[in-house]
Amino acid sequence: MRLIYTPLLTLFCVFSFYTQAQKSTYKISFENAVHHEANVNVIFSELEGENLTVRMSSASPGRYAVHHFAKNIYGVKATDSKGTPLKIMRPDPFSWKIMNHDGEVNLNYILFANRGDGTYSQIDETHAHLNMPATFMFAPTLEDFPMEITFNVRKDLNWKVATQLKETGANMYWAPNLQYFMDSPTEVSDFSIRSFDVDGQTIRFVLHHHGTEEELDTYFENVKKTVLEQKKVFGELPEFDFDTYTFLACYIPNASGDGMEHRNSTILTSTRSLANGGMQGNIGTVSHEFFHAWNVERIRPQSLEPFDFTKANMSGALWFAEGFTSYYTNLILSRAGVITPEQYIKSLNGTFNYVWNSPARQYFNPIEMSYQAPFVDAATSIDPVNRENTFISYYSYGSVLGLALDLSLRAERLNLDDYMKLVWIKYGKKEQPYTIKNLEEALKEYAGTTFATNFFNNYIYKSEMPDYKTLFSKVGIQINQDASKAYSGISLNGQNAIQKNIAQNTPAYKAKLDMGDTILSIDGKKVDGNFKDLITNYKPGDKITVEFERYGIKKNTTLILSSDPTYTISIDDKASKKQLKKRSEWLLN
Repeated sequence: MRLIYTPLLTLFCVFSFYTQAQKSTYKISFENAVHHEANVNVIFSELEGENLTVRMSSASPGRYAVHHFAKNIYGVKATDSKGTPLKIMRPDPFSWKIMNHDGEVNLNYILFANRGDGTYSQIDETHAHLNMPATFMFAPTLEDFPMEITFNVRKDLNWKVATQLKETGANMYWAPNLQYFMDSPTEVSDFSIRSFDVDGQTIRFVLHHHGTEEELDTYFENVKKTVLEQKKVFGELPEFDFDTYTFLACYIPNASGDGMEHRNSTILTSTRSLANGGMQGNIGTVSHEFFHAWNVERIRPQSLEPFDFTKANMSGALWFAEGFTSYYTNLILSRAGVITPEQYIKSLNGTFNYVWNSPARQYFNPIEMSYQAPFVDAATSIDPVNRENTFISYYSYGSVLGLALDLSLRAERLNLDDYMKLVWIKYGKKEQPYTIKNLEEALKEYAGTTFATNFFNNYIYKSEMPDYKTLFSKVGIQINQDASKAYSGISLNGQNAIQKNIAQNTPAYKAKLDMGDTILSIDGKKVDGNFKDLITNYKPGDKITVEFERYGIKKNTTLILSSDPTYTISIDDKASKKQLKKRSEWLLN
């Protein structure tokens, strides 16, 4: 989220100016946390008119789909300044219209919350994990006015408060407006905290977990390495509001794995403890979300400005905002020494194969894949969809395009870091939102018109595949396919049933098999959890008879096997000194 009131001095001027004007004053308490409830009180004061409409958000910063947070609100009551009950009407599922107030509305409600991730809230006796859109009603007419909040913490549970909001007193915090308030997740728990200073700013790591302080110390060293390595890409940290950036990490069994960026903070949730895989498994989310402090929070698409809390937010730039951030996620860890170059190269395989073996590129380019976010970004539906054939995640698509652009630039003795730095200086540092055309113009400025035009025309406005074999060879990396290995296009679950939509143009698709079909036998040989073993006995081009069951009826079809399309990316052990030097410049910086 962009902060409307900058710089910091202006924030305090705004704070002083509005102390006697319209404002929203919140209190939240957790007496019934064991049953996942919070009691919320908010006083809307100095109001104009006779009626006030309040609502729950339908969107959350960093998410692009619609979320119906209002479903978890009940026990709504309102009084005026004298304590007189006020009539409440429901104009729509998300709003409450409070009638005939006297300039003040004192509103109370109960929130049920039991999902600890980057979008929803979770309240229990381990913590109050609060995403503001999922927690607090707001008055749209007061969105430009300050908001104050007091957290009545559970002292019996030794709870404390961590947030990017400005602290104004004991457990009391302030935001200049609705945009900043909604963009300020808060962790209330018995957490541990570590911090370090970088160029006069403080980086805090708040961790709610069941592990040891020694584990946190070890993990925090990798967090520090990651932060400092990312600073090298852009040459500087952003100017964080109140000179502080806060990681809000919950590595607990009752959390749901996620990560969500915010202006001066990020949420990190995982069921993996540091002692049980989290030391390595969770650090990638740290890297991804902190990179967002530049790319998407300040280097921000015009299409997301301002963020609308009443509807889905769509942008065609997510291949850059999310995808290029995904490219840097593991690359940064390699440069920081958190993972090895070999581990990084190996990590490319899954994403690379997912993108370039998908039939979806015939339908959408990266911009149009980004437009799909409202349907896929934690969105829910009960009807089946055909995403296996029509959608490639903009995280993954943008990541492999970032890889291609970086290697292409390095072939010209340039690099993606310096391009990102240019975009930062032109747009992010000034907090001037960009368009996709702006990104193309910046690449022209950095690498020349011909280079930029070719890249955007072929890979952004179209869906063509870069020449990775040539690009990889320049840095001593191999990419191969095994033409002798048979491929069917079938993926079975434990009950021998096809578990997802079959990709177009695969042998299984051409044989008219479908999701849900149960494979019984191949050439008369019973399939009993051994499908992959049976296929290894065949070669590309072989025809096999498949017996399957669909809707309780046994059927047969002929499947003609093809060559396995899987790419294998690996380090070339015979790379020249020149290739090794270029690889080192790329992966070790």
